[in-house]
Amino acid sequence: MRTTTLIPRRVATTGITVLGAAGIATAALTGTAHAAPQTAKPAHQAAAQAAAKPAKADDKADKKAEKAEKKDAGKKAEDYPDNLDGWIREAMSIMKKHGIPGSYDGIKRNIIRESGGDPNAVNDWDINAQKGIPSKGLLQVIQPTFDQYHVKGTADKLTDPVANIVAACNYAADRYGTMDNVDSAY
Repeated sequence: MRTTTLIPRRVATTGITVLGAAGIATAALTGTAHAAPQTAKPAHQAAAQAAAKPAKADDKADKKAEKAEKKDAGKKAEDYPDNLDGWIREAMSIMKKHGIPGSYDGIKRNIIRESGGDPNAVNDWDINAQKGIPSKGLLQVIQPTFDQYHVKGTADKLTDPVANIVAACNYAADRYGTMDNVDSAY
């Protein structure tokens, strides 16, 4: 039983290991490298300086990636309209990144049945509601299910349309293989 979706983190690499930096420092001290003459420094100082340069490159790469992510986040509102079609398409984009199956038609069919397309729909009559945990949102998810199947990077609010779709599809994938296999209340 899958309970969470693991998201791989981006790992920056420098191409120079500590051993490599020490080798560079050793080459500088022994004169085997083709570089301008310098005052010899102890190997540990040279290695520390050589290792610091890639860290600066990593910082630049990280800042560049953050800037690109912010730019992409700013485009999100432009790329997906704030309506049912946009919410489904944005959710499917996130699902694709996390390997969560589901088709546009399967998701929309279930949304129309569960909430009529109202992201603020609340079921106040079924067994979950009687227990004090009403189903909410486009795909009528209860809070414990949302918490268990929430995908990092989506809103933490149960009634957020995109977060609701992604969490519900993640749950349906775990329980039924895909949201496309759901043809009634789930």
